[in-house]
Amino acid sequence: MSSHPAARPSPLPNRVTPEGCITALAARGTLMGNRGGRLHEGFALTRRRWVSRRWIICRLAFRGRRRQVMGPGYTELFFLDEATALAAGHRPCFECRRAEAQRFAALWAAATGADLPPRADAIDAVLHRERLGPRIRLAAGALPPGALYLHAARCWLVSGTGRARPWTPEGYGPQTPLPDAEVTALTPPGTRAVLARGYAPLLHPSATPDA
Repeated sequence: MSSHPAARPSPLPNRVTPEGCITALAARGTLMGNRGGRLHEGFALTRRRWVSRRWIICRLAFRGRRRQVMGPGYTELFFLDEATALAAGHRPCFECRRAEAQRFAALWAAATGADLPPRADAIDAVLHRERLGPRIRLAAGALPPGALYLHAARCWLVSGTGRARPWTPEGYGPQTPLPDAEVTALTPPGTRAVLARGYAPLLHPSATPDA
């Protein structure tokens, strides 16, 4: 066997799509996260797609911490934006995105009728069950802004009432009317309920109204 270390590929397989797949994409993400631990050996993914139920969305930079991507620790994953990460089954981190995580939990409580916001572990348990369950089809108009869906072999963002934008690894395309049809919801049910209560995910600049 060769004693030389494996060459670093470019791009690395650490970008997450709205469908939850981890793949190699050259486009840069605006947020990062992880799935509870290490999913790689060297610069390649292992067969594991998660280590724990703790799938989080983090800031790219926090308190000056520096990490080696695909280094000795957990596997850093990158997302186009928060709507993409939410669709893939992640939720805001309670450390580096504490304000967003607290609002997410408060709206989760409002959506479920709970008296108090749930702990992170309780949210994670529900999202994990939803990630493993089948995706449902429903009318596109029933999805809240910020949700993503699959239609005509493409992923789409509900960008406003009656409007949608096609998702690409580099950003969103021009806004179009929502289809008058059933679509496959990508964003999990628990998160859709939070979005319906008014949670506004951080979107890529290409999703702004004048983009």
